[in-house]
Amino acid sequence: MRSPGLSLTPAALLSDTILGSVPAFMDRASTERSAPATLASLRQDPATRYLLMSQRAVPVRADGLRQSVVFVDAATVAALDPAEVRHEILLGRVAATEAAADGGVNDDGAAAAGQLPVGAAVVALGLASPLATGDERLPSDAVWRGYRETGAWLGALESEVFLEAQAILGWNETHGFCPRCGSPTGVEQSGWVRRCVAEGTEIFPRMDPAIIVSLIGPDGRILLGGGGPADGKGHSVLAGFVDPGESLEQAVVRELSEEVAVTVDSVQYLGSQAWPFPQSLMLGFTATTLTGVARPDGVEVTHARWFDRHELQDAVLAGEVVLPGRLSIARDLIEHWYGGLILDPGDPVPAARTSA
Repeated sequence: MRSPGLSLTPAALLSDTILGSVPAFMDRASTERSAPATLASLRQDPATRYLLMSQRAVPVRADGLRQSVVFVDAATVAALDPAEVRHEILLGRVAATEAAADGGVNDDGAAAAGQLPVGAAVVALGLASPLATGDERLPSDAVWRGYRETGAWLGALESEVFLEAQAILGWNETHGFCPRCGSPTGVEQSGWVRRCVAEGTEIFPRMDPAIIVSLIGPDGRILLGGGGPADGKGHSVLAGFVDPGESLEQAVVRELSEEVAVTVDSVQYLGSQAWPFPQSLMLGFTATTLTGVARPDGVEVTHARWFDRHELQDAVLAGEVVLPGRLSIARDLIEHWYGGLILDPGDPVPAARTSA
């Protein structure tokens, strides 16, 4: 007799997640960061590259449609006033094969050009405030931008480094004191552990799991909704944080019941995305329901609407509906249901295919 919920798929026949599995471009170097003198040693290595971050923004240079993060060397860091640096955290080392495949990294002159050479250590510096425009320690055309502003134009390696830095620096910013006794915490393992100076308790970085779901009705339509004004244009798939003691699937069922009063029939995992706003891990699902009616709760969801594929594309092009940007897994979930790219206003229309 088969146990309830046990998959009939043989364990040897595993496949990628439906949304695809993005390879890591960085080796997190967990062993290296545990050594007490790692950060000091890296400051003596001319190949080390530093990412400056302040107020969730980093210095960026734009070249047409492509943008690139400005990385600086140890000599530039040495010129900073120590009072300007609030956090120094080893992010890892550029992984050789994956990083080289990105196209923006090479071994010839990469370090001199401010790029990330294969094998180089990358360290995040959290600054008290951004360096002023025109500061001689940055290129003259560098501007400070957040990930939402620049992420869509970055290469995969730089995007990964940006997100990792934002997540770990944000955690350090909010854990300067012990949550148990309120005493200050000290930094260990190159910024990846904090320890209470009074109790000796170790505090590790955390991510908050959140489910995000494309809900499909009995007629194949997708339910999209949003908060804010009831007549707002912003529409997305529904999401919510996982409660303690709750499985991911249970969270999907509960959130959809709470937010739009829909009973879920089935749930399937599709993929995930790190989303450090502030420190979430978005776990993407699709779910089906036999109910064709949705009632927004009026608090988290103020408007919700079912769309078929033609209705959604037409509404987006007409400016009646605004979908999440392509940085977000929310867009991936919607386009997974749609079966391809959904055009935004201003996107070039693909040429129609003609038969031979």
